Amino acid sequence: MVNLTPLNPTLQQFEFIINSQRNLADSTKQQYLKAIRHYLASGHSLTDTVALTRYANGLKGSSQAFLKSAIRLWSKHLELQVKAEATPDNIAVVQATVYRLEALNQAIQVTLTKGEKAATWLSLREVKNLLEQSDMTTPKGLRDRVALGLLVGAGLRREELVNFEWQNIVLQPVRGKFRTVLNIKGKGSKNRIVPISEQLSNLLDKWSGISGKTGYVVRSILKNGHFGEAISPIGLFKIVNGAGKAIGKPTLAPHDLRRTYAQIGYEAGIPLTQISKLLGHTTVTTTQRYLNLELDIETTISDFIPV
Repeated sequence: MVNLTPLNPTLQQFEFIINSQRNLADSTKQQYLKAIRHYLASGHSLTDTVALTRYANGLKGSSQAFLKSAIRLWSKHLELQVKAEATPDNIAVVQATVYRLEALNQAIQVTLTKGEKAATWLSLREVKNLLEQSDMTTPKGLRDRVALGLLVGAGLRREELVNFEWQNIVLQPVRGKFRTVLNIKGKGSKNRIVPISEQLSNLLDKWSGISGKTGYVVRSILKNGHFGEAISPIGLFKIVNGAGKAIGKPTLAPHDLRRTYAQIGYEAGIPLTQISKLLGHTTVTTTQRYLNLELDIETTISDFIPV
């Protein structure tokens, strides 16, 4: 039976609840757990809303958001359990517990940066320049080229690429010939098929001759030159960011390459609904935000004002 008196969640409880969220990426789960670990390490209790508020006010916006989201997941889980065990005899305790959980959720006010952050899209020339930063004569350079190629040439999310395996690359017949397609397990366990170009397919074939054709496609490379397991999300970010800095894009991130994939497809005349499916979006509205269709950068109000 659920204890309806003082709330004293343990780290193990948080780990169980957060890890059971199928719609969260593994990297997001780790951020939630990291936020909870740091708070518990401060010596404060989650039952102390004053201490929680004071602690959260000293965090950056993103850290506040992760901590708030982790607490929300736990409190919603516990609230459901508490309500399920409500009886005429304990209704007052149940209500009191629910109020306390609501207070915890309201204790953290996330401070967001005002204004709209400009996303980064690359032109075709910039994409070509980006890919040429990888030295194809070395295993590391070829690995980096494959990673960049799958991000910008197939629109994969960072987490999708980190977990992508060779077995998910298959040939499918199309009008009397075969085309290479990727079977992607996306966010929320939603699967999708992404066809890729012959150039990208040939690049993968070349890479498989060095790395082998089993396990993860993009792997870490150890100091002794041997291949490790799957590359980490941070390792993948460093590949993209390093190549971005080399072409004058110091803030370039993996998600910018996914946006670029969508933008280039749209400019080439690929239907918006098709782009949405290739990206694994639930709605076309999300895809429109990727393409930044609501803001016309080429023509703007300022062009018509004679300053």
